[in-house]
Amino acid sequence: MDLKLFEVSKHFDTRQARVEVLRGISFEMTSGHSLAVTGPSGSGKSTLLHLIGTLDVPSAGKIEIDGQELFRLPEPELAEFRNQSIGFVFQDPHLLPQYNVMENVLLPTMAFPRKACAGRDEAIGLLEKVGLAHRLDHQPAELSGGERQRVAIARALINGPGLLLCDEPTGNLDVETAGSVAELLVDLHKEEDHILIVVTHSLELAARFERRFELREGSCSEL
Repeated sequence: MDLKLFEVSKHFDTRQARVEVLRGISFEMTSGHSLAVTGPSGSGKSTLLHLIGTLDVPSAGKIEIDGQELFRLPEPELAEFRNQSIGFVFQDPHLLPQYNVMENVLLPTMAFPRKACAGRDEAIGLLEKVGLAHRLDHQPAELSGGERQRVAIARALINGPGLLLCDEPTGNLDVETAGSVAELLVDLHKEEDHILIVVTHSLELAARFERRFELREGSCSEL
């Protein structure tokens, strides 16, 4: 997979003024590479991740994946691409409490069942990789915070995405558990060979990545 950002900007108009969140962000990444994005709160880190993940639309510039400008796609096609090609891990795992671990991991395969090829065997394999093969039938309430985040990581990878986006994936975890989850993300990245982009306040987590960007006042600099 190839990811390219060309002079991407994002602003929001309020009654008082226009708020510039991101200004002219440009970079490229290919499969097997990783990036950590750091910066103070309000610097635009999560906004950048949402734009790359097609959850929001740039005010200017363009984003291409494998040479295709995704925002030119009709929304149904864009939603299908997002489901099949982009995995998301957020600070809160957002597991559905009424479903067990296995069912939560399989949820992304149900959105476009004609396209989805992953099934129970793939889910078991991922849960083995994240160390939860013994928790398949447990409900989210029966898991620790670190275990719930591991389920979220397995769910993000179930459709074999070429791009994995993580927004503060260790932000709600204690130091020891955060280190374990960080190590898991790095190890899975090496195995799956996807593009990995992580937004984080943790300098310890950021140090594990081959590239590091810092966002300040909407502008990006490579460290």
